[in-house]
Amino acid sequence: MARKILVTSALPYANGSIHLGHLVEYIQTDIWVRFQKMQGHTVHYVCADDTHGTPIMLRAEKEGITPEALIANVHKEHSADFKEFLVEFDNYYSTNAPENKELSQTIYRKLKANGKIATKTIEQFYDPVKNMFLPDRFIKGECPKCHAKDQYGDNCEVCGATYNPTELINAYSAVSGAAPIRKETEHYFFKLSECEAFLKDWTRSGTLQGEAANKMGEWFENGLNDWDISRDAPYFGFEIPDAPGKYFYVWLDAPIGYMASFKKLCADKGLDFDEYWNKDSNTELYHFIGKDILYFHALFWPATLEFSGYRKPTQIFAHGFLTVNGEKMSKSRGTFITARSYLDHIKNPEYLRYYYAAKLNSTMEDIDLNLEDFVARVNSDLVGKYINIASRTAGFINKRFAGKLNPSADNSVIAELKGAAQTIADAYTARDYGRALREIMRLSDLANGFVAERAPWVMAKQEGQDASLQQVCSDALEMFRLLTLYLKPVLPKLAAEIEQFLNIEALNWASVNTSLSAEHAINEYTHLITRVDPKLIEAMTESNKENLKATAQVSAQAKTKAEPATTLPEAEYISIDDFTKVDLRIATIVNAEHVEGAEKLLKLTLDIGEDKPRQVFAGIKSAYDPATLVGRITVMVANLAPRKMKFGMSEGMVLAASDERGGPFILSPDSGAQPGMRVK
Repeated sequence: MARKILVTSALPYANGSIHLGHLVEYIQTDIWVRFQKMQGHTVHYVCADDTHGTPIMLRAEKEGITPEALIANVHKEHSADFKEFLVEFDNYYSTNAPENKELSQTIYRKLKANGKIATKTIEQFYDPVKNMFLPDRFIKGECPKCHAKDQYGDNCEVCGATYNPTELINAYSAVSGAAPIRKETEHYFFKLSECEAFLKDWTRSGTLQGEAANKMGEWFENGLNDWDISRDAPYFGFEIPDAPGKYFYVWLDAPIGYMASFKKLCADKGLDFDEYWNKDSNTELYHFIGKDILYFHALFWPATLEFSGYRKPTQIFAHGFLTVNGEKMSKSRGTFITARSYLDHIKNPEYLRYYYAAKLNSTMEDIDLNLEDFVARVNSDLVGKYINIASRTAGFINKRFAGKLNPSADNSVIAELKGAAQTIADAYTARDYGRALREIMRLSDLANGFVAERAPWVMAKQEGQDASLQQVCSDALEMFRLLTLYLKPVLPKLAAEIEQFLNIEALNWASVNTSLSAEHAINEYTHLITRVDPKLIEAMTESNKENLKATAQVSAQAKTKAEPATTLPEAEYISIDDFTKVDLRIATIVNAEHVEGAEKLLKLTLDIGEDKPRQVFAGIKSAYDPATLVGRITVMVANLAPRKMKFGMSEGMVLAASDERGGPFILSPDSGAQPGMRVK
């Protein structure tokens, strides 16, 4: 039965180029969409540039252009990169679009009418020169722990210490250089804390992968905090209705960009927007995202949709990050590679599509692009196995039989290839592309074995073997057709070239039930793909090392709002000896309380298996009600030198994570960990 499906990928931020880490997601999504379309389903695949926020505003100012001009330039670049990597969107749009403004304001009004919007006065750092409030990452100064200069307002990149911006020594604005002041402002909050019951049910209803649902469970244990959805002018974004000078935080209107992109497609193609987005829709909605933005898509987004009267995602598919040669993408090693750099050197985007597909499954595991293995696998699988079938047989059909085929009526290898269709389809459906390609390569081995056993190059030299030669080569090309059908979601451009060579209609999944018939004429065979030269890989990495010279200094203005770990500038490395100096211990929080006069601190009493509990001041007040922390297991640095603070002695450090996307989130070990255990 034909289905109606809407698919999205996460929106790339309009503050930088598409790189190989980004492409994992878009290639994964595109393969799934192409497979579903081959199945005969109606599928719409939409995306957009994520264009709002302080980083965009400041970068445009630095370049002396308007934010609108900046995002237009980036949109052109992103669109070209996606097109060349054969990522086929039905609409690729921008969040700075009239449809998105209308939808964002409509959803906000519906949330407000449902009592899900509140206001609260908060205190933030303010730049008196630029007349703007500053996020933590736009405040710099001297680290209060190791006294390294020019560290950010939330953590030190030299010693790793975390702190409040107010603790920085000689703090200054990364935007203007001025000393920031503290200033109160009224902000708007989405009452996420009131959505907990709904979200607990929704996240356990099969909408998330098991590991993602478990991660949600950890966040529920801590209790959900209300979500700050506003930012103060100046800000590049949409103004909040009836709130002059207040703008929607970028993470409010970004996912609504999925809806806006589809609404634009509906206007262009005459589709029914409400059919896909009304609360009782019978259509399907799937989001492909990186695991780093799971919090926004599995908590904020479904709650926003539920309490504004729209349908929720059918499923959210989260994937892991990309490593290169087993390590984080690195500018110094030349493995922080943009999409354009790959195309300039390797040329063929389908090599990368194939390699990623061979590594991808349905989990949130990271995948590794091993450049040596990349060369070996492409050359072995695509050239040595797959294309080899046609290159060894098509010439005989063209030269000896005027391009005419005469296949056998019964071939057991062809029967086995056809019999594998459902197994391969199931793997594609489950996004287990690695399993699909392993099966396809097993079938390629069978086909190559058939050709090697019959040895048409020997038969061609023998008299009276013409009929057998034509039949063997015809059967081999039927096997090649079936393998092409199975690989088409991964290799669409190559498949189209092969369809032309075989002189057949565009392959869909039902084509497995047809065959190349007697007297069918193929076109002349021409070389389809070449082997990857390892020297091209070397040139690509060397080129990216050279690029580092021009981009080594990364300013706060250039940082993106929500980049995964693979995209961050490479930090200074430490040795294993440095790391072993850090004594990480499992700790039980036996008490937690507010600290009078402290803006961000909570006082924690920690049991780490010693005779006496430790007292630690942690900058997590914005994220946690102290009562919800008592009894929780976490991780602390036990051998950090005690530090005398205004509010008392702090005897260690609790590990937590945060950035502009959210947090802080304290780290929690698996169940079974006991106080005092060392973390290794």
